[in-house]
Amino acid sequence: MDKIYIVGIGMTRFGRWPDKSQYDLAAEAVELALKDAHCSRSELGAAFYSGVTSGSLQGQTSIPGPIALRRCGIEGIPVFSVENACASGTSAFHLAVQSLKAGSCDIALAFGAEKMNVADKARMFGVFDGGWDVSTVEANKATLLALGDGMTVPPGGDSDKPRSVFMDVYAAFCRRHMKTWGTTQRALAAVAAKNHQHSVHNPLAQFREAMTVEQVLAAPAIAWPLTLPMCSAISDGAAALVLCNEQGLEKLSAARARAVTVLASVVRAGIEHSPDEPQLGIGHLAALAAYEQANVGPDAIDVAEVHDASAMGELLNAENLMLVPFGASGPAAERGDFTIGGRIPINPSGGLESKGHPIGATGLAQLHELVTQLRGEAGGRQVGAARIAIQENGGGLIGIEEAVVGVSILCKE
Repeated sequence: MDKIYIVGIGMTRFGRWPDKSQYDLAAEAVELALKDAHCSRSELGAAFYSGVTSGSLQGQTSIPGPIALRRCGIEGIPVFSVENACASGTSAFHLAVQSLKAGSCDIALAFGAEKMNVADKARMFGVFDGGWDVSTVEANKATLLALGDGMTVPPGGDSDKPRSVFMDVYAAFCRRHMKTWGTTQRALAAVAAKNHQHSVHNPLAQFREAMTVEQVLAAPAIAWPLTLPMCSAISDGAAALVLCNEQGLEKLSAARARAVTVLASVVRAGIEHSPDEPQLGIGHLAALAAYEQANVGPDAIDVAEVHDASAMGELLNAENLMLVPFGASGPAAERGDFTIGGRIPINPSGGLESKGHPIGATGLAQLHELVTQLRGEAGGRQVGAARIAIQENGGGLIGIEEAVVGVSILCKE
């Protein structure tokens, strides 16, 4: 029961879909994944639905998973609604993997959807307010924003327009990295420009216009040193994966040739530690566990998708995954190491900054991209000879970092 495969993938284009509900989007992604897997609805043994905003934005405070599944025309199987902030999609994937390993079913569905664009902007941005301990909000802010102390914000560096407080937190992460390691605003702009260039070749991305480093630097400020193109957007969209074990693969024999093997699936919560101890960070510890589970090291990775809710996220996660040493991600980004054709391509999809970030679908969309890459089906954004891929997806905040992180490693044998 140990060998698990991804045999079907499906994803909507991310963006603004005023005429579609989250359930419309979910059904579209599921239909694509089932077709890709040559799998009928009746062959599914369990389903795991990831979503975050249906309660706050649509008033559906309970059972979004069973409702979504029924609207997909699937009945009578176990279905679970999964919420883990921005890591919900990878959490649903992880639970599907565990279910298959346990032998409780042979074929499972992991799918997620969000409808985040609503007319009430206060409610729209408010969905992020629950991503930390709501009983200690002021203490949370003080702890996280203090990470950016010691750096002077230049005139005009901050916007006065409404935004998620998480962007101020990401800005604090940036300032600390700049103060500690000498990282520059230009390195952040190099990440954003690279991701916007990658997304030109992704027909499912929300934004598909190329940008230069200079254009990113000249764009409207959000929270210094972040400018608008360095930050993820509010997105609608859905993604779905069909997974199976060896017995399931025998049933879905038509999908065998394009199946991708799951070498590792790890989800971790963090531990208390100092900002000066990056080796104890949640993302780094999850990565260590994933490499051990997969029996490969960072040098084996050909392509990565990481959680870049801001450009700083890509730099931090490249270090956490040991794709570069701690403190070395800024110069690597400026050299072009993370570009397709570079030493270790990161976010060929365009990342959250360009592809979009419908919270519950984000982790599954990252896996969708990596499966596409490992199958050699990514077209103009294809990473050459990609065989082993890693994904990182983080959600929420506790203390000085994410509340939960998922890391997955995939292989095309």
